[in-house]
Amino acid sequence: MLYLGCPMWGLKSWVGNFFPPKTKQSEFLSLYSRRLNTVEGNTTFYATPSAETVARWRDDTPPGFKFCLKFPQAITHHKRLRNAEAETAEFLNRLETLGDRCGPAFLQLPPTFNGTSLPALSAYLATLPRDFAYAIEPRHADFFSEPTETKFDRLMQERGLARLVFDTRGLRAAPRDTTEAVRDAQDRKPNFPVRFTRTAPFAFTRYVSHPTLNANPQWLTEWAGQVAPWLARGDDVFFFLHYPDDTYAPEVARLFHALVAARVPLPPLPVWNEDVESASQPNLF
Repeated sequence: MLYLGCPMWGLKSWVGNFFPPKTKQSEFLSLYSRRLNTVEGNTTFYATPSAETVARWRDDTPPGFKFCLKFPQAITHHKRLRNAEAETAEFLNRLETLGDRCGPAFLQLPPTFNGTSLPALSAYLATLPRDFAYAIEPRHADFFSEPTETKFDRLMQERGLARLVFDTRGLRAAPRDTTEAVRDAQDRKPNFPVRFTRTAPFAFTRYVSHPTLNANPQWLTEWAGQVAPWLARGDDVFFFLHYPDDTYAPEVARLFHALVAARVPLPPLPVWNEDVESASQPNLF
């Protein structure tokens, strides 16, 4: 299954192209989930939503749609995976509330979380129930060099967790003076080598695109060559397409879908500018 998505389910700038004209903000999630079949839940990094809010998310989306919620920063950045039992229990409760709409939850390690902190990561992961799937995103150079990289990958493999890949090559290739959004994204996003390492039965990738849409095939073609064989053997692939300010993230997603579909059979994506009333769930991936 190819789960293809964006880092959010709605921007006002998507109205009139990804969403039909005059779409209301309250309709964003419902329409998004009938065009793409997964989304990053980055808002949960800043605050854990109420169970009622998560239940509304679940009920606004069709069967087969997957939310990939991000672990709260209270767990990862403030407490650095120590003494975070209450916060973790609350977050896991929200995953349970999603029911069959729950995709892999992803945990972004702080940029100062280095190789010496691996024991803390291992201890924390041991407390997580195996009812859910998880992806772990390292953001320190230690995790891209020995001996930490091998130790980290082995830990992921032992627990069946995905090594989350954050690919910023497209973003980094853009001149800094392209736009303010590009400069801001380049300042905020990590800059590490890309790894195609698989440590779990599923794959989880976040790709930040070049602001010029037709510049992205050189990196996305490489990814399509990796993803197509995974899909052909029956693996789930969660692939999220970012744009510097996310305005054209859906277009980058469509581009990637076409590159993968050229290698392995995929049904077409739905028409995006259809009327709100006629939007239907695409069981496409």
